[in-house]
Amino acid sequence: MRTCVGCRGRDQRSALLRLVLDSAMHDADVAEPRRIVVDVRACLPGRGAWVHPEPQCLELAERRRAVPRALRTDGPLDLGGVRAHLGR
Repeated sequence: MRTCVGCRGRDQRSALLRLVLDSAMHDADVAEPRRIVVDVRACLPGRGAWVHPEPQCLELAERRRAVPRALRTDGPLDLGGVRAHLGR
């Protein structure tokens, strides 16, 4: 069981998307927003944030600033790849 960072609902791991920081952009001195990617196989290294594959849950997570908190990171995050994965 995992908790969606958007709606805070608990669900099976297979029903949620895992979001992680893009490992290619690991330089903390870069002023650009760090990119968040969807971990489709749920096996990428690092901390993950879980969210239902619904645009509403992603919007709630953004509004609550839950993704950076779950990933324990500061600064702006780029969720464009996640939105594209959800078809928005």
